[in-house]
Amino acid sequence: MKNKSTVKHRVDEESATIINDGTTNPIKIELKNTSFVLRDKEPKQLAIEAKGLVKKFGEKRAVDGVDLAIPKGTVYGFLGPNGAGKTTTIRILSTLLKPDDGRVSILGYDLANEADEIRKRVSLTGQFASVDEDLSGLENLVMIGRLLGFSRKEAKERAWELLSAFALEEAGKQQVKNYSGGMKRRLDIAASIVVTPELLFLDEPTTGLDPRSRNQVWDIVRMLVSLGTTVLLTTQYLDEADQIADRIAVIDHGRIIAEGTSRELKASVGTGVFQLRLKVPEESERAEEVLSGKLQTEIHFSSTDSSAMSAQVTNTALVAEAISELTKEGIEVIDFSLGQPSLDEVFLSLTGNPPEEKGSEGYQERNHHTEGGG
Repeated sequence: MKNKSTVKHRVDEESATIINDGTTNPIKIELKNTSFVLRDKEPKQLAIEAKGLVKKFGEKRAVDGVDLAIPKGTVYGFLGPNGAGKTTTIRILSTLLKPDDGRVSILGYDLANEADEIRKRVSLTGQFASVDEDLSGLENLVMIGRLLGFSRKEAKERAWELLSAFALEEAGKQQVKNYSGGMKRRLDIAASIVVTPELLFLDEPTTGLDPRSRNQVWDIVRMLVSLGTTVLLTTQYLDEADQIADRIAVIDHGRIIAEGTSRELKASVGTGVFQLRLKVPEESERAEEVLSGKLQTEIHFSSTDSSAMSAQVTNTALVAEAISELTKEGIEVIDFSLGQPSLDEVFLSLTGNPPEEKGSEGYQERNHHTEGGG
């Protein structure tokens, strides 16, 4: 066992304010007297370090040799489709599931031998709300505060502070069963930070939410990071990773197949994306033959628009030649553009599958007993 020197201290913030400029009804988030507990005197550079992480369910390797190095004070996006291994990895890192192989350090503590120390410093918000729907939002937060050692007065004060910060104050005394999906998700995150964690795991926190609620959750994540919390966020939404993650790991079939900033990942698949729409959709096969010959790359067809096509190009000078050749062949183009690839195109290039493709990770986890991480 390592000799850890820890202290309890309180950080008094004048305010931590985040304005959501992406909606017509922005929310203002203010947290005062935010409590940080059990921080090490000497800060460590990495919040999470994992080497060769493996988890098997029968013959299936849900996590297959994952390596991670996540700096403190950042948002790290874990991107992949259902079944890719995201949730299994989160469960291992949060001490809920024992790995079959590999070595993990969380906030400087060894996962195999110091899981109790890790649990004091981390919090997890899963895919499904964990609050009691028969209680009010206030009652849920007070109950959690009491379980964490707050006095009744302190628990109530902290509950109202969080309800106000997450724009839930007016609904604080209502039963959670009457909350909207976005309100339940915000309350769930609030319950995870009654004592502000050093590391917060968010497993697909915006799945099923409307755009306004998603933006509010993103603002909450940014606020937490500004106060010093490290966030590991799993998501199927490419725009979500693009919006809030400092670095992104793309995971597929239990393996990390790419890692970097959003800009780095986009640059890795080509210098640009050429997109065009044809006037006559029936000419798409002829257009594909012309384009693939000129651009020397694979042509992708839109799943929603039969007249739309795209291609990743490394030599943008060839685009003009390709358009000229289409004109010579009598294939009329309505519009075209050349720009940076989106994360959707990055994912498609890396995995060959769209990010919404379903897998069996959830099924595997539901049909096997899990073990505690301690």
